[in-house]
Amino acid sequence: MLHRVRHGETGKGRPLLIVHGLFGSARNWGAIAKRLSDDRPVLAVDMRNHGASPFLPSHQYADLAADLAEVIEAEQAAGQLSGQAGAFDVLGHSMGGKAAMMLALTRPELVHRLVVADIAPVSYAHSQNRYIEAMRALPLDGLDSRAEAERRLALLLDEPSVRAFLLQSLDLKEAPPRWRLNLDVLEREMAAITGWPDTTGLPPYSGPTLFLSGGASDYVRAEHRPLIRALFPAARLAKLPGVGHWLHAEAPRPFEQTLRVFLD
Repeated sequence: MLHRVRHGETGKGRPLLIVHGLFGSARNWGAIAKRLSDDRPVLAVDMRNHGASPFLPSHQYADLAADLAEVIEAEQAAGQLSGQAGAFDVLGHSMGGKAAMMLALTRPELVHRLVVADIAPVSYAHSQNRYIEAMRALPLDGLDSRAEAERRLALLLDEPSVRAFLLQSLDLKEAPPRWRLNLDVLEREMAAITGWPDTTGLPPYSGPTLFLSGGASDYVRAEHRPLIRALFPAARLAKLPGVGHWLHAEAPRPFEQTLRVFLD
């Protein structure tokens, strides 16, 4: 079962499930989850091979969707979150957006509304393995502070925002420090993570869907719209102007307000 963090009151509104992207965790979404929990319970998960969730040998989207279904069904059965029996609203970013899309396509009865943040149901040519190489190359011996970790990682990666993001998954309380990421499996499964599985034979998800992308990001392009419409016929597409791929971190208040308008 995936590790999860709860915010908000049980039985107050329809539950929202938040699914992070590659190299992320539930803690990355803490501020937004807390604010959104003012009128609904919010559940943020660590995906498999991330954070405090199990490290497992595969990382295919069918696996990730099944993990999310297991969480929702367990929460429904326990009555921990849902004052309204039935489906959850689901928000997924990047890799988490693809996992959320697969959940909606394979288990539509579990998804009430779907929000897909800055990703499309397509395969991408880029690989994120250079970040894995940098994390592996970071000397961990004698590392006892976040500042020193940042200094060492700066010798390997130029982008300050990426360094700050990755270092959130470095556990400095361990001796020696360790990454809360299954780097070996994520590297081996990178083609599947940046790809998109064959959905032939799956019926479209007809529920309300929002594809929210960054205006300065190129992850959701005009040529992706026909496939989005084919798989998610009720989809609405919107952009946050001047914002990149990590739109929830770059523009948290506009991101949150857009979510509220759609989910409410």
